[in-house]
Amino acid sequence: MKLIKQYFPELSEVQLQQFEAIAEVYKDWNQKINVVSRKDIDEIYIRHVLHSLGIAKVQTFLPGSKILDVGTGGGFPGIPLAILFPETQFTLVDSIGKKIKVVEEVVDALELKNVTAVNDRVENISGEYDFIVSRAVAVMPSFVHWVKGKIAKESKHGRKNGILYLKGGDLSEELKPYRTVEIFELSELFEEDFFDTKKVVYLPMKYRG
Repeated sequence: MKLIKQYFPELSEVQLQQFEAIAEVYKDWNQKINVVSRKDIDEIYIRHVLHSLGIAKVQTFLPGSKILDVGTGGGFPGIPLAILFPETQFTLVDSIGKKIKVVEEVVDALELKNVTAVNDRVENISGEYDFIVSRAVAVMPSFVHWVKGKIAKESKHGRKNGILYLKGGDLSEELKPYRTVEIFELSELFEEDFFDTKKVVYLPMKYRG
């Protein structure tokens, strides 16, 4: 929790309480429905919360904007981002029902009013979004195919609407087809060793395949 305060010093009292509560809520639910490994639960702030918030270090979300979190699992990166941006609407999607059950319970426990959880495949989700976020659920070409047509054409932010993707390792082959892609090294934003190979990949809407 100290790390959250260190990297995000402007948090309100409500946001601090929500981030404080997140570890207990997940520990409790993880005993009933296992969505996070035991090792990761013990390091939830670095491996899940702060990792998710790496996206916020690259892109802030304006009030009223709409974000789609694809393959959210237990609610990452969507839930930490929803705490950080309470006036932004988040839709968290996962095809596995028990994971969405945990997301719904966490959202209720943290009293988040800006999160909708959906148990479905992303291909079946309607609507358009300013940004689509995810944590390494597939290689980029597959992901781009899944979310085709779901990115709003009009950009409200300084950066064009598109995909913000948390990934690690060597991505040069995977991203070779995308000339407009930008890669942000999380090791330059967070000093912990966990982030040494972690990245935020930004692919604007007008990508070339």
